[in-house]
Amino acid sequence: MTQIFADWLPPEHWTRITTIDMHTGGEPLRVVVDGLPAIEGRNVLEKRRYFREHYDHLRTGLMWEPRGHADMYGAVITPSADADFDVFFIHNEGYSTMCGHAIIALTKLFKKEEITINVPAGRIFARATIVNGEVAETSFQNVPSFVYLRKQLVEVAGIGLVEFDVAYGGAFYAFVNTGLKLEPANFNRLIEHGRLIKQAVMANFPINHPFEDDLSFLYGTILIGPPHDPSHHSRNVCIFADGELDRSPTGSGVSARAALHFAAGEIGLNVPITIESILGTTMSVKVAGVTNFGPYDAIIPEVSGTASIIARNEFYFDPNDPLRTGFIFR
Repeated sequence: MTQIFADWLPPEHWTRITTIDMHTGGEPLRVVVDGLPAIEGRNVLEKRRYFREHYDHLRTGLMWEPRGHADMYGAVITPSADADFDVFFIHNEGYSTMCGHAIIALTKLFKKEEITINVPAGRIFARATIVNGEVAETSFQNVPSFVYLRKQLVEVAGIGLVEFDVAYGGAFYAFVNTGLKLEPANFNRLIEHGRLIKQAVMANFPINHPFEDDLSFLYGTILIGPPHDPSHHSRNVCIFADGELDRSPTGSGVSARAALHFAAGEIGLNVPITIESILGTTMSVKVAGVTNFGPYDAIIPEVSGTASIIARNEFYFDPNDPLRTGFIFR
């Protein structure tokens, strides 16, 4: 039967985009490797801005149905003048400032012991542990991470008064413990609570990055609870963008959590903690150093995890397809 279609080729005028699909702890990553038009810009923020202004239909076409889904996540790699590569990140709502699960996956894909990566939030230093020619684990030192707000209260519609912290790990997150069980059967309530808390915090508290207006927004809510494995530190679930539920522990999120725990005196230098995702997959994080970031006392987090490669795809965009730019149900 397959021989019937063996000679089929897409028409030359169709747009073709090639990706390598991966996951880190269950969280998807669609890496765009070929087929994009030229992306102009002197740095990652300019490239991300150019892509958003000129090619956002390709983001929706690759992330949304029918090629993707409401929880798809992607990475767009471009050449770099001063690093191994530049990369920015795409999702159902738009564009991220940093993504730890993507850095872990890209480091596995790049298959080099040490790499330097420019992301919208800054410069990342990543390492791959290579055993018998294969990447067994990857780690990265994130951008300076810091506590932004501590023990604040906000009234959340349908939930009540919620205490929260805000910390930055390449993106800003609100951290809460609502008592909800952080398990797959509860995913709809977790998404609902995460969205409501994010909206309430954004409506009542300004979020300002010390240097970049493009980074000055609350990216998500991270719900914290006890681990299922008592040898682990805790479990968290990140609800980000437009209600996306991160299947991994969230690399930028655990970086921000390390800043919170270090500031509270709950962890010390170079003491790793292991944090679970909703699936039970894990990332480890430690405070590799301390620094200042604008007016903030900050840490340099080091995050470790594993990723898997699952597919190589060539996606076609037929100009006569009325749904070529995608659609989404959330």
